[in-house]
Amino acid sequence: MRKAEITRKTSETDISVAIDLDGTGAHSMATGIGFLDHMLDQLAKHSLIDISVKAKGDLQIDFHHTAEDIGIALGEAVKKALGDKKGIRRYASSDLPMDGTLTRVAIDVSGRPFLVWKVEFSRDKVGEMDTELFREWFQAFAMNAGVTLHVETFYGDNNHHIAESAFKALARALRDAVEIDPRAADRIPSTKGTL
Repeated sequence: MRKAEITRKTSETDISVAIDLDGTGAHSMATGIGFLDHMLDQLAKHSLIDISVKAKGDLQIDFHHTAEDIGIALGEAVKKALGDKKGIRRYASSDLPMDGTLTRVAIDVSGRPFLVWKVEFSRDKVGEMDTELFREWFQAFAMNAGVTLHVETFYGDNNHHIAESAFKALARALRDAVEIDPRAADRIPSTKGTL
């Protein structure tokens, strides 16, 4: 049962996350940030990870705290659900085309958090969400999930598609990386014997 629930409450946000790594992509998002809900829906749908997020945050200030804390909580949930990581494939990548945009995400579920972010936007906002917050979300997710994550958009001129291709590529790579490898289901994928 690779499931986890995380509750994170601070003076700025109150967040509850539930995931099932072996789900069907069922999703329920209520973050108060419409575009982030849309991105998290894509993450669940294309990873086949069931994800539920309920968040209340200080949106009257801006979206930063809420977006970052959702990344933290979702990352913590993935890490918790993975347990000792026995049997996972560990490495994966996805090249995700979306009309005129192409984004690659490569992931190593290594226990060593790191983010390389090579994504540029030509506008300050997509919908009501500041485009600089996408990096913040990916950074928070990678650090708290304990994954090495490389995200690069090779080209694209539609900011909605640039953001969405990054989340969809993460979904596809995450799906492959956390999948149980039937040839190594009883082994931790590291010569060290631990991740």
